[in-house]
Amino acid sequence: MSKSLTATLKIALAQCNFHVGDIPGNTAKIIEAAKKAADDGAQLIVFSELALSGYPPEDLLMRPSLEPRINEALREVAAVSHDIAIAVGYPVTRDNRLYNCAGVWSEGVCLGEYAKQELPNYQVFDEKRYFSAGKDAKVIELHGVKLGLTVCEDIWFDAPIAMAADAGADVILNLNASPFHSGKQQERIDLIKKHTSQHKLPVLYVNQSGGQDELVFDGSSFAVNAASECVLQMASWREDQAYVMFEQGELRAESESREAREDGLASLYNALVVGVRDYVNKNRFPGVVLGLSGGIDSALTLAVAVDALGPERVRAVMMPFTYTSGMSKEDAALQAEAMGVKYQSISIEPMYREFMSALAPDFEGLKVDTTEENLQSRCRGVLLMALSNKTGYMVLTTGNKSEMAVGYATLYGDMAGGYGALKDVYKTKVFALAEYRNSISPVIPQRVIDRPPSAELAPDQVDEDSLPAYPVLDDILERYIEHDESAEQIITAGHNREDVMRVVRLVDVNEYKRRQAPIGVRVTRRGFGRDRRYPVTNGWKAGI
Repeated sequence: MSKSLTATLKIALAQCNFHVGDIPGNTAKIIEAAKKAADDGAQLIVFSELALSGYPPEDLLMRPSLEPRINEALREVAAVSHDIAIAVGYPVTRDNRLYNCAGVWSEGVCLGEYAKQELPNYQVFDEKRYFSAGKDAKVIELHGVKLGLTVCEDIWFDAPIAMAADAGADVILNLNASPFHSGKQQERIDLIKKHTSQHKLPVLYVNQSGGQDELVFDGSSFAVNAASECVLQMASWREDQAYVMFEQGELRAESESREAREDGLASLYNALVVGVRDYVNKNRFPGVVLGLSGGIDSALTLAVAVDALGPERVRAVMMPFTYTSGMSKEDAALQAEAMGVKYQSISIEPMYREFMSALAPDFEGLKVDTTEENLQSRCRGVLLMALSNKTGYMVLTTGNKSEMAVGYATLYGDMAGGYGALKDVYKTKVFALAEYRNSISPVIPQRVIDRPPSAELAPDQVDEDSLPAYPVLDDILERYIEHDESAEQIITAGHNREDVMRVVRLVDVNEYKRRQAPIGVRVTRRGFGRDRRYPVTNGWKAGI
């Protein structure tokens, strides 16, 4: 009988929220988790991809001081590996090439090192900018069990898994930094089950949690046995540590208790909360300030901010003008009271009048148009930025993806700020998320959800005066942005030609605005940021 069929190995899966660039802090977190796992009787603990540097480190990988810092961190990891073996991810230079590596330390020495073979270079990923690809499998024997090392993208291909299986692996360890988008977890589980079914090997999938700029990582680590059964499902959206046993060739969870897997609106809402929380906290802002208009977008943004940071770190400001309805003022005040935030109202009328007075000679004889509407928004932006400068609170913008797609936003007005909570959330999803949040506790007045959306920049204005109905608009946008469908394909799918041509033109001509927008939480397959890079100046005609 082979060693692996008689060996027993207790393995800890460590799902951590690492801080990019904070190598000492990340190392300390790894050591703390390893000591806890050792106290719990584990013989091996597995961390996520590039755990030492944090993911994604981007051009920090080019800093000359990176290598000595990583080497010092690995010495510290080695020093604590006498009590428990440690599998961890890190960047390392070998033969003048930088690799995305996973290594296993035990008894103070490295048992082996694996270089990631499949380097993603699509959507938010550009690893080929930094790393060289590995070519070989690496199987480590620990207490009689042969562990095949893989890193993140490797698991989306068969070759790295097949190579590890051919090299004699009993268990596949997959170290991940897998960003969230809606529906991602089911894709992962289906994929791993396909591998376990084909190769008859269990897989441990260890993912990081937390937010990093626009990316959010949901954790949701899991383990699947050789029979393609998910034996462990870890928590979503928080740090977690759990244990599995590999015993007599079988993988099982140490405990029968399992986390309920989170899907749909709950997962989407938590992604927004985590993204805002980690951006604010990791950048050491004391809190956030936002404009609370009485509309649906700012209402949902306020709920996200409070759930992320607590009411004591959130400040809401109503900035009414002539066209602001009494309903909006009432609803904003009601929500602020319900959520327990500091709230005030500052009219923009005096400053608007002063601007118009100063501009009167230049505007004489010209018709009122969007200039006057944009000036209202910019007055509000000035107020919020002044409060931000004085208090240190970051301005949280409230615009959604539908608006950002078609340019229904004002540069240096409602776009002014440091982070966009709803930047990658379509308007129809904003309504659904508001209903979801109210199902937890009623904090958004129902009237805010039910009333027709309006920027209230002109008398009796509603969004559908200048845009298709949001269900129509969002379907066109999703097809054009997420799925790269052409205008003709979208028309063939059943949309009105005039609507389609107008919408895709608006998307194309407003790239200049999106380039100047703050970053925000990415929750779809293709957000406005790292994974959609179109030239501002171009002669492309979408309808051709």
